[in-house]
Amino acid sequence: MLKNLISKRILYLIAAAIWGIPGFIITAKGITAYTTIPANELWWLCLITFGVLISFIWMFQRIVNKYCNLIAALPDKTTIGHTFPLRGWVLIVCMSSLGIALKFVSCIPVEFTASFYSGLGPALVVAGCLFVKKYMTRCE
Repeated sequence: MLKNLISKRILYLIAAAIWGIPGFIITAKGITAYTTIPANELWWLCLITFGVLISFIWMFQRIVNKYCNLIAALPDKTTIGHTFPLRGWVLIVCMSSLGIALKFVSCIPVEFTASFYSGLGPALVVAGCLFVKKYMTRCE
């Protein structure tokens, strides 16, 4: 069986793309939703966004550190499937599917989309940046 082996260092960049690219997309959707909200509601939605952002950054930082430690323990040449453990891949697929499904639910208020997506998206981008940082600091 032929396997395409890559340097384990590249797995950090793959993880950064898997987390960061959706982060930019989600952020754009959140900001777009904010533009449709009356100005008098923005102050409390910004507070909710800030809370969502801080919560997800805290959670994602722990997950990034865990995945980086798993990558660091791999042999020098490995497959792309080792970027995350199976549980991580399942989580990514489920969360992506849920996010896509939410787009088609018409009863979700724009305030939820604005505050939640504007907090979640930048947190995913920060997680992607943390993977890039690990890639750069583990250069040999």
